[in-house]
Amino acid sequence: MTARALTVRGTSYPVVLPKLRDPRLHVAAVIITIHVLGQVGLHFAVSVPQILAAILTCAIIELTLTFRETRSIVWPASAMLTGSGVALILRYVGTHPDDHWTFDGWYVFAAIAGLSLLTKYVIRFRGSHIFNPSNIGLVVAFLLLGSTRIEPLDFWWAPLDVPMVIAYAVIVGGGVLITRRLHLLALAATYWGLLAIGIGVLAASGHCMTARWAFAPVCGFDFWRVIVTSPEVLIFLFFMITDPKTAPAGRLARIVFGVLVAITTTLLMAPQTNEFGAKVGLLAGLVVICSLRPFIDAIMPAARSADDDFRSFSRRLAGSGRWRWGAVARFGAIAAAVPLVGAGIVLAGSPARGVVLPNASELLSQVPHQINAATLPSFTVGQDVADWDHQIAGPEMQGIVLTLAENLELESQALLRRDPAILAAVDHGDRLAQMQERLREAQATGTTTIARYQFDSMHVSLLVPFGVQTGLSLGFTASGTVTTVTYGPGETVASQEPSPFTLTFAMRRATGARWLLVGVLPAPPGS
Repeated sequence: MTARALTVRGTSYPVVLPKLRDPRLHVAAVIITIHVLGQVGLHFAVSVPQILAAILTCAIIELTLTFRETRSIVWPASAMLTGSGVALILRYVGTHPDDHWTFDGWYVFAAIAGLSLLTKYVIRFRGSHIFNPSNIGLVVAFLLLGSTRIEPLDFWWAPLDVPMVIAYAVIVGGGVLITRRLHLLALAATYWGLLAIGIGVLAASGHCMTARWAFAPVCGFDFWRVIVTSPEVLIFLFFMITDPKTAPAGRLARIVFGVLVAITTTLLMAPQTNEFGAKVGLLAGLVVICSLRPFIDAIMPAARSADDDFRSFSRRLAGSGRWRWGAVARFGAIAAAVPLVGAGIVLAGSPARGVVLPNASELLSQVPHQINAATLPSFTVGQDVADWDHQIAGPEMQGIVLTLAENLELESQALLRRDPAILAAVDHGDRLAQMQERLREAQATGTTTIARYQFDSMHVSLLVPFGVQTGLSLGFTASGTVTTVTYGPGETVASQEPSPFTLTFAMRRATGARWLLVGVLPAPPGS
């Protein structure tokens, strides 16, 4: 630290500034660079006032507490890292990308960042805090406030363009240099390697999760690739689990710490069916193992002791003389633990299997739903769709528009035939629940009301959900005429009433195969 002094009314107060070699400044440089990229190239859904609210709140709290204790003005480097880390991961539901200067939810960032920092002073063991402040603060906030108010940064940020290449270079380059200097690179590598294996086991078992950046559930190799190469996971391993204040001091203890965090995060992520739950599970794994760190320190060799190296530890584990049978038992227990952990991961992932359903084409082929493509209007595709996926914005879109018209016709057939299986093959989520309720009403009253749509115009855009991160959708904002047909007993037409409509039909591949109707919404103003 570089010491100076500030004199106020004759009283001199030391001013302590960090040196350029302080690792905290290097971590701050990496995180701030990512914040800047998020604003100018990666379209992060976080604003500058939200980021500053988190950082300044932590800075003010630490300056105040440090001044009361030492009567010195100490640059709050660690506190500002806590606030910056919270702002990097936290998202306030409703904040739109590229809305750089909104103050919406700034107080949420300030409150969560401030409470995160205070855990460093309140939850302590033998004079030191045991939890990474931003980690435990975010986990508690996500669990208490839920996905309708706040959400975590996505695992997937953007296509691999120039901003993403720079982001990867900054995260990996800075992370390797900093963790190597702090002798924490082995911990980071251990965690990443075992996480890759654990997520591989999970993916091979048929695990899927929904994410708001994907039209279909993310499964199999895609799930493994997204998690293992996620820039957010890389930030977690380079700058959160490797916090030198909360990681064990011993070399061997750090390896064990990385192993346990990897296993725990995988187990907590396994049952989650959406990205919100998976991300909270990832973060919560570190909270769990940090709470066990005093026990890890107690059973592992002391830092810088003669036994704190792999060779000495292996000799102790192997034993000698009459203790060799004990060594066999110890190695046997370790060998048995590997398949048990794998089985535990597969078992824990049971709730997240079956998200992808079989293709319903065989069922639908038995139901008349053919639409004359010539009756569909020409449509326009928003630039947001083209930027996201140029293939979908091209020739594929004609087929998706046709599927929308077919799904609407199949909904009518499901109501007329009293067949809920047809609804499950073309609808999902809120729309499925709505149509199932209409089917129950038709069964109870004997009167069926259906809607037949004639489209005159259509515009396609992206619908990005906030909160539970259940999947990206296409929004088809259409105008035309809807004819409401009411059938009485015996399928006799009781009435027909045409009327104009302007609605947005939301579609996504919620079960992996067919594009399904997930909602019908009021059209945005000006449509």
